[in-house]
Amino acid sequence: MLLERCTVMGVVNVTPDSFSDGGWYATTDAAVAHGLALRAAGADYVDVGGESTRPGAGRVDPETELRRVLPVVAELTAAGVPVSVDTMRASVAGAAIDAGAVIVNDVSGGRADPEMAAVVAGGGASWVLTHARGASSDMYATAVYDDVVQDVAAELRARVDDAVAAGVHPDRLILDPGIGFAKRPEHNWTLLAHLDALVALGFPLLVGASRKSFLADVLPETRAAADRDAATVATTVMAALAGVWGVRVHDAAASVDAVSVVAALRAARGAPVPPVPVGAR
Repeated sequence: MLLERCTVMGVVNVTPDSFSDGGWYATTDAAVAHGLALRAAGADYVDVGGESTRPGAGRVDPETELRRVLPVVAELTAAGVPVSVDTMRASVAGAAIDAGAVIVNDVSGGRADPEMAAVVAGGGASWVLTHARGASSDMYATAVYDDVVQDVAAELRARVDDAVAAGVHPDRLILDPGIGFAKRPEHNWTLLAHLDALVALGFPLLVGASRKSFLADVLPETRAAADRDAATVATTVMAALAGVWGVRVHDAAASVDAVSVVAALRAARGAPVPPVPVGAR
């Protein structure tokens, strides 16, 4: 029996300095092969990024980002893989949409490039608006909250208002609480514990906790990023139980299994199916 379930977005970092994989997929051939493997493992989307947003990371120039991303997007979409492009630049997003990308995953929440809204609106893609404060190079300087759940919800609502005012249809918007972006471990755990409050905003919610350092903090021994996949699956279960639209993960197979089990449980409970954004259908 086919069940409606939480979406799984697999990550392809076409970068030499990713925190999660150390540049294993920095060439076009390696990145495409990994994207195909993620899809074969059950990922609904493959998220292709050419610029690291790990804490402390600097920006790369637009030409480098485009050179990394575009061939991978083009080859994956030609192979029938639904692709999301992870970028904060309108020029890269536009080229990726032209090459077939159906989602723009913007970790700046639309604030890094004022042209992004017009590109998304004109290209017919869905747009992930992530909660973040400041650049990756100094994000922890702004990790101060009165109530992290209420503050993140209010700031995401403001991003939605800006996007709609700029001409993006609300049905194309996906929200992301920005786990790890200007968040200390206690903020991340509080957000995960209260995802229902963010789902209640009424937009599809994407959660990206995969392999992040706050997971290692609660494990019995130090774990490198690539050894945090079992802990990541636990966050996938939390997110799926809360009714989120999707999870963004590095190991697709385990999370696909996890969300399928949760879907069966939610169906048995008669829980509603999370909304699907128009451009991502």
